[in-house]
Amino acid sequence: MFQGASSLSLDAKGRLSVPTRHRDVLSATASGQLTITKHPDGCLMIFARPEWEKFRERINSLPMSAQWWKRIFLGNAMDVEMDATGRVLVSPELRAAAGITKESVLLGMGSYFELWDKATYDAQEAQAMQGGMPDVFKDFAF
Repeated sequence: MFQGASSLSLDAKGRLSVPTRHRDVLSATASGQLTITKHPDGCLMIFARPEWEKFRERINSLPMSAQWWKRIFLGNAMDVEMDATGRVLVSPELRAAAGITKESVLLGMGSYFELWDKATYDAQEAQAMQGGMPDVFKDFAF
């Protein structure tokens, strides 16, 4: 399970350096094979290939009424591999879709990662914090 946030910079070619703490797990569980696709919140989702295959099956089983969501998730998915130094290439199309130029935030979200443009993430997080916690957290003890 992936968790935690990492501030990262994409290099001039659009490569992301996977944080060291995640590389071993991704190498062991997916042989460094990842899949990147769009997320409806304006970021990118990065899956280890076995997790992507589970997600893809769930998306494929959706009814025709969800055809546009199938297009968004599956039609934009790109398979990538970590290189020997733990970098992955994020395609120009996916970078543009998420507004990622250089500075980014990688969030571990359990079975996948989210990759955000840093300024966009900071603004959306601040907005969420100002709005207060939703009712789904009413039974949590903080």
